[in-house]
Amino acid sequence: MVDLTAAQKDVLTAEGHQLVVGGPGSGKTTASILKAAKIAREKLRPGQRVLFLSFARATVSRVFEAIDEEKSVTKEEEKRIEVDTYHSFFWRIHKAHGYLVGFPRRITILTPPNEAIALSAIRSGFKAPSKLSAEEKAQKTALEVAERMRLATEEGKVCFNLFAERVAILLHGSAKVCELVSTMYPFIILDEFQDTSLDQWRAVEAIGKSSTLIALADPEQRIFDFIGANPERLNHFKEAFKPSEHDLLGDNHRSKGTDIAVFGNHLLTGKFRDEPYQGVEYVGFASNANQAYASLVAQILQGRQRVIALGHRYWSLAILVPTKRMTRLVSDNLRAPFGNVPPITHTAVVDMEGPILAAEVIAFLLQQRRHSGCLDEFVDVLCGFFEGRGGATPTKGHLADAERFRSALDKWNRCLVKGKAPPGNSVLQATFLVHQAATAVALTGQPDADWMAVREVLEAGACSRLAEVALEARSVRLLERGTQLRQSLSQDWRDNGGYKNALAVTRQAFVQEHFATANKPESGIVVMNMHKAKGKQFDEVIIFEGRPKRVKGEIVGNPDRIVGGNVKSGAMTQARQNFRVSVTRAKIRTTIMSPNDDVCVLLTPAE
Repeated sequence: MVDLTAAQKDVLTAEGHQLVVGGPGSGKTTASILKAAKIAREKLRPGQRVLFLSFARATVSRVFEAIDEEKSVTKEEEKRIEVDTYHSFFWRIHKAHGYLVGFPRRITILTPPNEAIALSAIRSGFKAPSKLSAEEKAQKTALEVAERMRLATEEGKVCFNLFAERVAILLHGSAKVCELVSTMYPFIILDEFQDTSLDQWRAVEAIGKSSTLIALADPEQRIFDFIGANPERLNHFKEAFKPSEHDLLGDNHRSKGTDIAVFGNHLLTGKFRDEPYQGVEYVGFASNANQAYASLVAQILQGRQRVIALGHRYWSLAILVPTKRMTRLVSDNLRAPFGNVPPITHTAVVDMEGPILAAEVIAFLLQQRRHSGCLDEFVDVLCGFFEGRGGATPTKGHLADAERFRSALDKWNRCLVKGKAPPGNSVLQATFLVHQAATAVALTGQPDADWMAVREVLEAGACSRLAEVALEARSVRLLERGTQLRQSLSQDWRDNGGYKNALAVTRQAFVQEHFATANKPESGIVVMNMHKAKGKQFDEVIIFEGRPKRVKGEIVGNPDRIVGGNVKSGAMTQARQNFRVSVTRAKIRTTIMSPNDDVCVLLTPAE
């Protein structure tokens, strides 16, 4: 068993509701796991479990990893600790009791990509979000809310945005359902509690009337204000439940022996010490694309060499960037580095609407349908890709693509009905040829090989839009050995002599993947934006931001910066907290990379 601090021991012995506060690597997770094991050993009746709730599947995986590392937790105790996400927990409640809040008896999940498709008609009627007035934004939001409710109550298609809101209403309105939940889970641990939204808090508040709640929080890691996190959330918890309070803020177990946590805390104030911070390095780079990415690649290769030398089976090196756009740019550069450097194997953590819908296009083509209406079906799936790839903020160009293809298909079919050849200048001509080539691929029954063969046809074809589909599909990583999608496609082939149900199989696999909580450590080189790193940890971290664009020495653009435009403005609390979270993901070393001619303003001392 690990050596516990006095504060951690207090967490284990305290009774009733608890609030455990601590910084990155302070031992909150360790203490809560040992607490859960103690509860499982001493307080649970047969059939009951301790529920550990977190926000993201990656965080859930980290908790599983921590349970495995904690040798003092027995297998029997581990079986009685259930780790899950809020989404998955709320969905299970809806499936059993959703009819009480107006849902049909049979409901299905409306995934984010398909929600984006469903709302695309509304969104296409408005200008870009940045150009909307306050009144227009309110009108757009009201229409989207109404359509989500219609889809849920009339069609039984429930989107993630409704999960917490409807569960909160359900639990506050039904004491019986609340008691059922608490009978199964008399103790619930709430990870990253400072980031709970209003609806999540209302659901927790209802459950806490009959379950004992243990909230884990770091008030300086509240980086999700944009989805409803509230700086007063910890006070709400204190007022509602009068918990015992446990302060682990002074402890650091993740990066012990370094000054990484100290530097992270100093980022919050902008008051830095003169002596170097052990485990924190700064590397500047020149403000042009070639030299910037060459510097990054050099740091990645050096970092990779260091972490491999540790001898760990699951070594990890994270490249954290400020924006989603930059995640893709960095990933593209690692796939094709400059000079004689070979491609650098890595995983890019991107928003998945585009890749998932691209996967649906490839899955449709794997079915190799050749009936008279198959082009219509294919164009419908392709238009879904256009409409949904941008998620909640589709571009006008993508929505216009969908409209253009639907209109072209209508003209195409009218010509065929009249016995005429389709227009030679139709946007569908190239699409039709690639479709024909893809459905003629000689398939082998090996899902990964067949998938890549179809994707390569899209990449090499004359249709630029299908080439975009192929590029997006490169981010899909569900075809590795042992994965559900691979196994299901193989079974489909064996049962039908072809991939007859590939599209349905692929859609189901992504739903299952969203709720999967498999214990697989984050390993290798991983590229992601800084927000997505929350709750994770890596051996080393490289933080790489954008650079200014200059004309005659004057900055005319400054995208992809940790602070927008790299301009000092007020306290910059959110940017400081986000930067601190990113820095403190590292166990051994954090390297910060910023342009030489416009260093990140958060690295300059506060005035």
